[in-house]
Amino acid sequence: MPNTESAKKRLRSNVRRRFINRVRKSRAKTSEKRLLAAIATGDAAAAKAALAVCFSELDRAAKSGSIHKNKADRKKQRLSVQVNKLA
Repeated sequence: MPNTESAKKRLRSNVRRRFINRVRKSRAKTSEKRLLAAIATGDAAAAKAALAVCFSELDRAAKSGSIHKNKADRKKQRLSVQVNKLA
């Protein structure tokens, strides 16, 4: 347990940040799963639409620091390659 007032405040803020980070990461993972499902079905139009949503979620998570910027870029590159193979 924290002893000082600043440590108590950090504990409270860390709980809030952890929740927000978890939400952002979860949204990015969900959009990635939807994209991979569209790729698996072979529907190029649905995959391109899902790719745009996935890019947005990854960028949003990276911008806030929930995931590292390079990780988001790496995922975007690998997903783009998979979608481009459909076309």
